[in-house]
Amino acid sequence: MSQPTVPTPTAATPTSGAAEASVRRIAGLALPALVVLAAEPLYVLVDTAVLGHLGSVPLAALAVGGPVMTLIVWIGTVTAYGTTGRAARRFGYGDRSAAVAEGVQSSWLALAAGLLLAVVMQFAAGPLARTVAGGESPEVADGAALWLRIAAIGAPGLLLAAAGNGWMRGVQDTRRPLYFVLGPNLLSAVLCPLLVYPAGLGLAGSAVANAVAQTLCGLLFAGALVAERIPLAPRPGVIARQLVLSRDLLIRGAAFQASFLSATTVAARFGVAAVGAHQIALQLWFFTALLLDALAIAAQSLVGAALGAGDAATAQVLARRVAVLGGLCGVAFAVIIAAGAGVVPAWFSADLQVREQAMVAWPWFAGMQPLAGVVFALDGVLIGAGDIRYLRNLTVLSALGVFLPAIWLTFAFDLGLGGIWAGLTLFVVARLVGLLLRMRSGRWLVLGAIR
Repeated sequence: MSQPTVPTPTAATPTSGAAEASVRRIAGLALPALVVLAAEPLYVLVDTAVLGHLGSVPLAALAVGGPVMTLIVWIGTVTAYGTTGRAARRFGYGDRSAAVAEGVQSSWLALAAGLLLAVVMQFAAGPLARTVAGGESPEVADGAALWLRIAAIGAPGLLLAAAGNGWMRGVQDTRRPLYFVLGPNLLSAVLCPLLVYPAGLGLAGSAVANAVAQTLCGLLFAGALVAERIPLAPRPGVIARQLVLSRDLLIRGAAFQASFLSATTVAARFGVAAVGAHQIALQLWFFTALLLDALAIAAQSLVGAALGAGDAATAQVLARRVAVLGGLCGVAFAVIIAAGAGVVPAWFSADLQVREQAMVAWPWFAGMQPLAGVVFALDGVLIGAGDIRYLRNLTVLSALGVFLPAIWLTFAFDLGLGGIWAGLTLFVVARLVGLLLRMRSGRWLVLGAIR
């Protein structure tokens, strides 16, 4: 196998027809991916609204349990993103079977990891919840631990779905995931209020609905792999290589999770109202981030395929266009979020103190959106290009050098939620600068079926 080559970027400008085709291709993949990405956070927002009207303690319990459960979602994201890049390059090279085979092996890895996490969480949920909640809120910690133990049962399905999304995006199939994800999450959105209120399960009902959705979703993606009629046996050598290739994504994800868990831990020290408000703002931020990430999904697939086919010029066009589109979408979100400042927090809590605390974070939440749109789009470009090591280093440096110091200074000087969200904004700015420098260098442009 020939070694991948690094092309020298040129100043050549593509024709307008090629540029328009790039926009159509981006939209064709991004729009279905948008619905898929929105399904999960929409369910979480429904969950937050349902539990928020039970009182501040259940909402705070979800605020504590949610970020811990996000650790599992993070592992799923690593599985999906790592698989997309590898599958897209093989697909662009003209070998669809090899692209799907990447999905088979990542699915075995996802299933094993999901089963392990489901078991471990039965024992670790209590200590994790108490650590995040702090010693001042035992009622919140107990509720979070209960929610985590039940919700973790859906971990195998969640990770199987992530692996399935990964290989399907790699072969530029974003339509089937639309049905595989949307259906179970709509079912769960209906089940959640029924189990919480009429069935009287309260916080536990929310977790049951979550586990049902994740399990059904995973089964649908597993069925799609079977329908491909390719060998399904696990190949330990391939799985081991995928683990090695995913190392940088794991480290990058760990930096994110350490940052967000630290933010929630500090918010919890400011009281139940503060951590409840932080949960509302953070879940809305995750929601807008995942909507903006639709462009990153398209970039992963299209940039990976272009580089696999040896087409550096198209990869450069795609990178520029997704960055511009990301910024424009971010501006639109900023306007919508600012307009909803006096209304949206009330959807999630009737507690006046929680709503007042949410307004402290709101200006930062709205103001960072245009920058975040560009950051998420360029993240997708580098993931599709397989330039994961640079993303790892940039994220770790931004987290350790910017976000975490800001969070703990907020705690030390009692700056409240405003300090936490100012730190998150600085985190986005630091990543934006690093990504723009990498784009300009051209060192991410590596051609071939394998980087």
